[in-house]
Amino acid sequence: MIFRLLRFARPARGRLALAVLFGVLALGSGVGLMATSAWLISRAAQHPPVLMLMVAIVAVRAFGLGRGVFRYVERLVGHDATFRILADLRARVYERLERLAPAGLPAFRGGDLLNRLVADVDAVQDLFLRVLLPCTVAAVVGGASVGLAWLLLPSAGVVLLLALLLAGVVAPWLSGAVSRRAERRTTDLRGELTSHVVDTLQGAPELIAYGAVPEQLAEAARIDRDFTRATARSATTAGLGAAVSALAGGLAVWGSLAVGVPAVRSGALDGVLLAVVVLLPLAAFEVVAGLPLAAQYLERVRRSAARVFAVLDSPPPVQEPDAPAPLPAAPYTLSVENLRARWTPTAPHALDGASLDLAPGRRCAIVGPSGSGKTTLTAVLLRFLEPAGGRTSLNGVDLRALSGDDVRRVIGLCAQDAHLFDSTIGENIRLARPSATDGEIRDALRRARLLDWVESLPDGLATRVGEHGARVSGGQRQRIALARALLADFPILLLDEPAEHLDLATADELTADLLTATEGRTTLLVTHRLAGLDAVDEIIVLDGGRVADRGTHTDLVNRPGPYRALWQREQAASPAPQLT
Repeated sequence: MIFRLLRFARPARGRLALAVLFGVLALGSGVGLMATSAWLISRAAQHPPVLMLMVAIVAVRAFGLGRGVFRYVERLVGHDATFRILADLRARVYERLERLAPAGLPAFRGGDLLNRLVADVDAVQDLFLRVLLPCTVAAVVGGASVGLAWLLLPSAGVVLLLALLLAGVVAPWLSGAVSRRAERRTTDLRGELTSHVVDTLQGAPELIAYGAVPEQLAEAARIDRDFTRATARSATTAGLGAAVSALAGGLAVWGSLAVGVPAVRSGALDGVLLAVVVLLPLAAFEVVAGLPLAAQYLERVRRSAARVFAVLDSPPPVQEPDAPAPLPAAPYTLSVENLRARWTPTAPHALDGASLDLAPGRRCAIVGPSGSGKTTLTAVLLRFLEPAGGRTSLNGVDLRALSGDDVRRVIGLCAQDAHLFDSTIGENIRLARPSATDGEIRDALRRARLLDWVESLPDGLATRVGEHGARVSGGQRQRIALARALLADFPILLLDEPAEHLDLATADELTADLLTATEGRTTLLVTHRLAGLDAVDEIIVLDGGRVADRGTHTDLVNRPGPYRALWQREQAASPAPQLT
């Protein structure tokens, strides 16, 4: 996982190298400041001529200023490089989600997917900012510090080397080993908690209506307690690593003093340099102080990266052709021949041998009970789902040979759960064609039978619809979605259960308006409501994924069959004059 993440950093490797350079200069300035200050204080105690101290005084000032400046530049360059890497990674995740949607997304819970996209991708930055940069800088500056101590007193260099290895290698290894399980648990619980919170917010009306809020909140509290305990264990591990590092630093100071004093007495070390030998470890240990925590971050990054790559490695439900065929010229005839499809490789076929022909200007309705394969058919036609058999073609060209984007430029969808953004009515409709004028938007609203209502509003097209269209009714929401589809002017329009979730009277009225608005346009209407279907050219009845019956409304009502049974059941539930 880590090496795979490093490949994402290749475009920013120059900036990362520059960040390492400035990090080395910053910490090197800290070591130089401590060493020079120690020498300056010791030498000044001997009261030499001030000119003999000027170089050291200037060096102290330079190291003091350079430490802050270099640290600022290191943070600036390092974060710039990291954010570029994150932007590229997040864009790739978005691209994969686009390929997975909609058939491949149910493999992930909505809240967990959000956590992978936000928190887990953000956690990747720790690899570069809190692992690679500190470790590289620590190796360079720590090695230089050991070299300086060795030049002054070899035994002091050995003491400093052993202490740095204890704090920079043993302590991080111990911290990583102890935190491995805790970090894995923390990452999983963070995703579980996010999923639970999102589910609670989305299902709040139902939870309140059925009095299930206390149980839902109790479960959230339980997950939060588990998450808090896991986080506390991670913090304990970090404290353990910091304690070992601090202990090693103290031992280095006392060890340097223990070997330095005899060296001064024996004449092997100048007494002025004793302060340098003893105080050098204090500055040197700044470079390894964060390494135990870096080991924890490494475990966190490894776990988050696994979750991100689980999304990136998910196979798309539809395979795009390597060399897409050119889109045929209009007008378009859509043909489905003996189509078979299923949502997962082990699931039963949701469609098993369905066929239809949709010539230019022809309108066809697909009806049947829930689970009969109606929505599966639209998913295959829109290239959201790969067929398991049969053939779907556009003017004789297999849809699998065409780019999915080209297919969706010809075949448009107005779905039962069409999303409305928390924006204005005009902007929600203009999404279909950003260059559309207000006049064109009003024309689309007129054809969707919504213009009079919009013009009666104080803000007109500038009226905000709220999140998910919360400020408009269900029927108005569907009509706005229809206006958007009409503005897009797709040659072939698929209407997937547009009257779903509406009361019977509103559903029948909307269906009638849809059929009026699509007159003369090639249309495939998927619906469970049968009222008004005498206006379409053909009705296909699906049952168990197979075509159980087909014909016009009059023919199907007047002969025994599944459509007639559905019609009689609907009429019994909502008495109305029968159409024959």
